[in-house]
Amino acid sequence: MTETTPDQLDPSLRRLIEAAREAADHAYSPYSGLSVGAALLGADGSVVSGANVENAAYPLGICAERTAIAAAVSQGLKDFRAIAVTARGSALATDGLLSPCGACRQTLIEFAQLAGHDIQVLLASPDGQRVLLTSARELLPLAMGRDQVRPGA
Repeated sequence: MTETTPDQLDPSLRRLIEAAREAADHAYSPYSGLSVGAALLGADGSVVSGANVENAAYPLGICAERTAIAAAVSQGLKDFRAIAVTARGSALATDGLLSPCGACRQTLIEFAQLAGHDIQVLLASPDGQRVLLTSARELLPLAMGRDQVRPGA
């Protein structure tokens, strides 16, 4: 993992972080007060974003990362180069960076394996001044893989 600032990033990654910040504006988070936004960069250069959507029955909520992935897949996009994640709210830890949960990490790995390359993960602070660079495989090094499941077996 490497910490950097947005001005040191490629313009496409800066735009990705901004899309994630805008997506957080649309979060539905009345229970946690934690608004999370995620934005995916497709191999074709397209950007698809998502926000967390909470539910009174907690297991029914969905994270911003999986919301973005579901939206992208619904549009026919399955090859992702990067994902930016940002959050804000009183429940956020003091360092201001939020990492994807285990389910989101596993979902990112699924699409990294499908595409045949890792997915860059950018964790951005709410103020947009700090960015932690990592990857899906670094976040979940012993992930369950596509080669471990036999469809239809």
